Amino acid sequence: MYIYGKNVVREFLKKDEKILKAFVSDNFFDKDIINKLKSRNVKVNYTKKFDLDKRSNNGLHQGIVLLVDDVKTYSYDDIIPNLSKKYKTVVMLDHLEDPHNFGAIIRTSYALGVDAIIIPNDRSINISDTVVKTSVGAINSIPIIRVSSLVATLNKLKKDGFWIVGSDMKGSSYTKIDYKTSICLIIGNEGKGMSVSLKNACDYIVSIDMIGNIDSLNASVSCGILLAKIMESRLDE
Repeated sequence: MYIYGKNVVREFLKKDEKILKAFVSDNFFDKDIINKLKSRNVKVNYTKKFDLDKRSNNGLHQGIVLLVDDVKTYSYDDIIPNLSKKYKTVVMLDHLEDPHNFGAIIRTSYALGVDAIIIPNDRSINISDTVVKTSVGAINSIPIIRVSSLVATLNKLKKDGFWIVGSDMKGSSYTKIDYKTSICLIIGNEGKGMSVSLKNACDYIVSIDMIGNIDSLNASVSCGILLAKIMESRLDE
């Protein structure tokens, strides 16, 4: 996988992860990044802008692209049974399709203390360079759990003490729920919303109160608002 952009690279360099190759433009002058690459014995290949454009799918690479191993994902049993917080929080993505939404949700989840993000194996967005770029490196700091069945996973979460909160335009006000428990927050598909099977598995379905005359919010924005409320409600504990 290629990752690119100065901030993404800086975050990646904080981790003890293998860098296969580094490609920088002829006029890349960030000595701190170059020195860190060299200190890890990574060969720095100087190249032209068009080559970097190609490796980053014409993304905003800012003159640097790294070739790294694909982002590691985990199983349910790798992560959930080992969480030790009083109030655990996971985000489940119901077949999201937009890599920018996925990346933004990863970044927000990490910032707000989410313990893991759960995605399905099938009919879902892949962990691409765009996702990594949009997450600004946060994807390296929060576990991504892949599962074969979201419904079966919700049943396991319930047995492990989680309450299931789904987001939907026709739910109860998100301000009326007691979040002082372990929570799995479900964010639905950008166009279809939550699937019926997941709705039926929810303990609560919540909506964000809106004053403006709009139908819905972007998935990553909705996720951020709901997570902020969940975390804020626990501050006095």
